[in-house]
Amino acid sequence: MAEGDAKPASAAATVRFGEGFLRDIWYFAALGHDLKPGKLQRYEILGEPILLGRTRAGAAYGLRDVCPHRAAPLSAGRLVKGEEGAELVECPYHGWRWRTDGACAAIPSLVDEQEMDIGRIRVRAYPVAESQGLVFVWMGANAASEPDQTPPVFPGMVGGRPKLVDRMVFDAHIDHAVVGLMDPTHGPYVHQNWWWRSTASQHDKAKEFEPREAGFAMARHAPSSNSYAYRILGGAPQTEIVFRLPGLRWEHIQVGQRQVLALTCLTPVDETHTRITQIMWSDHPAFTLLKPFIASGARKFLRQDAAMVDLQNQGLAYDPTLLWIDDADAQAKWYQALKREWTASRATGRPFQNPVTAAVLRWRS
Repeated sequence: MAEGDAKPASAAATVRFGEGFLRDIWYFAALGHDLKPGKLQRYEILGEPILLGRTRAGAAYGLRDVCPHRAAPLSAGRLVKGEEGAELVECPYHGWRWRTDGACAAIPSLVDEQEMDIGRIRVRAYPVAESQGLVFVWMGANAASEPDQTPPVFPGMVGGRPKLVDRMVFDAHIDHAVVGLMDPTHGPYVHQNWWWRSTASQHDKAKEFEPREAGFAMARHAPSSNSYAYRILGGAPQTEIVFRLPGLRWEHIQVGQRQVLALTCLTPVDETHTRITQIMWSDHPAFTLLKPFIASGARKFLRQDAAMVDLQNQGLAYDPTLLWIDDADAQAKWYQALKREWTASRATGRPFQNPVTAAVLRWRS
């Protein structure tokens, strides 16, 4: 197995909940405006060090952030011009230069008499796609894996400058972060805010769900009456909530002709850390008039979830068996079924078959 290659997909099939990662899939990496032309930036995704950059001509690219010569991080180097104007990443240690496709372009220490086919030396290049102002990285099962699908497409106002962006890292495996994100009954206990919902306002819920591409959706509906935050939008809002592998969850709200899209992207840093990026776009005037309030509320929500993750880790340290119930935990069970099917379909080379079926789920919150 070459340096930097992942384990074969067949090995991943035996991984338990809370372990391992999906492969051969697009992971959210950054907002488009995070990548500045000529700047080299280090990221870690699925435990792999990745340099993400943008050429001065505007093209985004990704390279394994380890020089194979003496292991210096390429992101600590610089972008330089090579022959015929090609832009090259220069290692800060010995000046080895790399094309953005991963091929070695120059080794300064070689003298004329030393013949060496440097073009055969490569650093792993990661396929990078930029869509709707978002940057995705294809995390293949191995270095030869090429994308056979396009990145996800989101509804609403995506592509323009977001109204709000919030980021933090949860001390949790992506499985626990995802399940916490889609959990429909923790709100009255974890998010006890005057402008949201409380334990005193709980009532029975019944929501329609349907399968979607690599995931599922809570069909469009009027928000619950005890969710006070929706009231600032006025009118009669209708909302749809969608989850898609590997860790994308978005809520698309329509109020007449106005729209709000709240997108949460979960990106595994490693086995015990998950980067959370919350992004909101809207043409609703509330986001101009009440932006400080909305930003503060969204930030508080995320940090309340993070605090609960820290508490949960105290119990997870003892490797307990987790108890899943219907209907409140049905989404969590769907997520696990989706992961198993994704892994199995990639291992056997057959088309993905969504295991989720349409259902009405009921719970109290």
